[in-house]
Amino acid sequence: MRCEGTVYRPPSEAYSLIVQATIGCSQNRCTFCSMYKEKNFRIRRTENIIEDLILGRQEYSKVERIFLADGDALIIKTEELLKILEAIKTIFPECKRVGIYGSPKSILGKSTKELIELRKLGLGIVYLGVESGSDLILEKIKKGVNSFEMIAAGRKIKEADILLSITLISGLGGKEHSMEHVVESARVVNEMNPDYIGLLTLLVEEGTEFYDDVLNGKFKLLTPKEVLLETREFVKRLNVDNCIFRSNHASNYVALGGTLNKDKNLILAQIEEGLKMEGLEEEEIFRRL
Repeated sequence: MRCEGTVYRPPSEAYSLIVQATIGCSQNRCTFCSMYKEKNFRIRRTENIIEDLILGRQEYSKVERIFLADGDALIIKTEELLKILEAIKTIFPECKRVGIYGSPKSILGKSTKELIELRKLGLGIVYLGVESGSDLILEKIKKGVNSFEMIAAGRKIKEADILLSITLISGLGGKEHSMEHVVESARVVNEMNPDYIGLLTLLVEEGTEFYDDVLNGKFKLLTPKEVLLETREFVKRLNVDNCIFRSNHASNYVALGGTLNKDKNLILAQIEEGLKMEGLEEEEIFRRL
């Protein structure tokens, strides 16, 4: 398959055929993120995307899931996305789901009717990076939207009957704003009621604004124990229905998982076990593997 630069995908798309529909991320200003900094954002020509789908068909006899990369491919005009989805149906009739990253702005830029049209042609899940529900923190990390817009974007995906998978980042408020991060993030999640929650833990990447803030003392990182305590307070405040919760990314200190609200006590018990573990600080190197 043809690709440009490093290609990223959600953990749940590990066995998907990945096709770049955009190069880079339309936002690409978030202070903590280093993923697409080497790329200048652009939307690929639809005919080139379809060519890659044909190449994928030649390579693989069975493809049940396809992920349209890079960051924020949902920003593509609806008429072009419909052409891509129609091509997927023709080339991969066995495909059960197409996934895509969607920024809050790209979601809000589409009508519910447009999103329903995309869903009918196979768009099954949208991955939305919420990161935090705090307006203060969202502004600090240059996310480009506030919590009201974030909630509206999440609700719009749900209204279109498309699966909504969101990510948040533990420790993103640092020591100073940890509790605000917890309370406001839980508020936003509860108002969205997503289908999936992925909780990552902050990794400070060299070359980002965040890295510089940590070096010069402007941002105080949480310790592993403080991350778990923050996670415990966050989970306690969640009130969602039939939502799969995962905190098992390589960035996390302790693997957590369950379905909320049903398994809330189980997840809290997992956190308590993690708090009893010794040597969490020694595991720091493994969070990047």
